[in-house]
Amino acid sequence: MENKPRKTSLATLRKWISVQDWFAMIGSYCMDFFSDMGGIGIMFWRTNLSLLRVPIRMKETMEQMYKIGVASLPLVSLTSLFTGMVLALQSAYQLQIFSAIQFTSDLVTLSIIRELGPVLTAMVVAGRVGASIAAELGTMKVTEQIDALKSLATDPIHYLVAPRYVASFFMLFLLTIYADVIGVLGGYAVAIFKLGMSPHQFMRRAIDILVMKDLVTGLMKAFAFGIVIAMVGCFYGFNAEGGAEGVGLATTRAVVVSMIMIIVLDCFFTGLFYFLF
Repeated sequence: MENKPRKTSLATLRKWISVQDWFAMIGSYCMDFFSDMGGIGIMFWRTNLSLLRVPIRMKETMEQMYKIGVASLPLVSLTSLFTGMVLALQSAYQLQIFSAIQFTSDLVTLSIIRELGPVLTAMVVAGRVGASIAAELGTMKVTEQIDALKSLATDPIHYLVAPRYVASFFMLFLLTIYADVIGVLGGYAVAIFKLGMSPHQFMRRAIDILVMKDLVTGLMKAFAFGIVIAMVGCFYGFNAEGGAEGVGLATTRAVVVSMIMIIVLDCFFTGLFYFLF
């Protein structure tokens, strides 16, 4: 009787260290991932088709714009402000070694406009809004409200997904512009009150260093991130099953997959704009 737990633990250990089991597990994860990507792509296609066929429901879209955009302003403000301040402090710490502290404004402005503004805004919105979308639609799915819409000859894609898609698409763009401004102002405050730069010097260098490609890159990323957040949240919400536990799992997957896709798309757009154009 005393040897049974030991035999069980040894068998479990052998199973986990088995190369075949590891490959099977990796293959299963890859299959699930690509299956979900295909499902998200199909939902994206169906959503755009529904927008071409039927006019958008403006009241619901405006409500979603408020939830996604206006309600996210405090969190985006806090994140962007302190990101700009920390970036200015860390940059100045390194630049002062080379007596180049005046380049702090250049580094802060380019970093926020190109990368940190759109990416951090998308991360914040994915954690807040993406989870909310998945939880809301997941609850409707497990309580059969989505099936009820189908029985009433109402397209759930157009009724539920399209307003969130349009709202996320435009509000991520506006939130990114707002985050860029707040982030640069955070760096501006540190440069003026801590580093001793003049306001004119900071603003002149910040404006001179920017080119149109920097602005276009950040804003194109914002549009793509908005699509990702809406589509991923709606997809996992529509595929939730198993009651409250299933809704929680769908919410977790929506946030994780959204953040992974945001990072991947960020890398893609950076390479596209700075190596091909």
